[in-house]
Amino acid sequence: MAEAGSVRHLRTYVQIAWLWIRAAWQYPASFVLLAVGNGLVTGLDFVGLWIMFAHLRDLAGFALHEVALLYGSASLALALADTAISSVERIGTYIRTGRLDQMMTKPVPLLVQVCADQFSLRRLGRLTQAGVVLAWAGTYVEWTPLRALVAVSMIASGTLVFFGLFVGFSCVQFWTTDATEFANAFTYGGATVTQYPLSIFPREVLVGLTFVVPVAFVNWYPCLYLLGRTDPFGTPDAFRFASPLAALVTVGAALLVWRTGVRHYTSTGS
Repeated sequence: MAEAGSVRHLRTYVQIAWLWIRAAWQYPASFVLLAVGNGLVTGLDFVGLWIMFAHLRDLAGFALHEVALLYGSASLALALADTAISSVERIGTYIRTGRLDQMMTKPVPLLVQVCADQFSLRRLGRLTQAGVVLAWAGTYVEWTPLRALVAVSMIASGTLVFFGLFVGFSCVQFWTTDATEFANAFTYGGATVTQYPLSIFPREVLVGLTFVVPVAFVNWYPCLYLLGRTDPFGTPDAFRFASPLAALVTVGAALLVWRTGVRHYTSTGS
């Protein structure tokens, strides 16, 4: 029964998203320009890394292609989550304008509506750029069936971790109605941190990114396995395969916070 409900909710999400895609495609030139521009702007991040390595042999012992693997995996996971549910960041706006009240009157789960609302593929450029960098870095990996499985799990789990962070921290707006930047510090900020070797930070930072905001599981631990490297901090080898567990815990916690926030919500009164 629960599985059937999940499939139905997913189908509803796709239908709502498709409506927004069709609407955006009414202006194809604008759509293409936004997608290309987004890809070029985000691509400057990796250009900055490339320029930095023109003056460095390595970064905390990591070569350019190894940092590229971290960069590509973190960026792709963030881009997938951001594309799928970016509207949840605007929950504060929905509350202030009364739009959330309108959504709550419809026979569709509120979270499905919020995530699919104003769905846009303008981030297609970011997805493409991250995918290209990840594919290039992957040519340096000595692939085995297990490493391929870990890589696929890494992207899927990383996307779910960011999904949980987007939803969980956006729920703060149920109480403050305007805390977008607070949420961004943990979502986009977390992605930026994981684009670099975490060994450049103190051990306390790694502990926080493992047990408090688990973005270290997005790519750091699985990438260590893909690259055949030992963890400079000496964490257990089991962490390299724990990304799916971290994703489940993060999403579970986010859904619990979402449910609490919705119960706390008392309408705008308009």
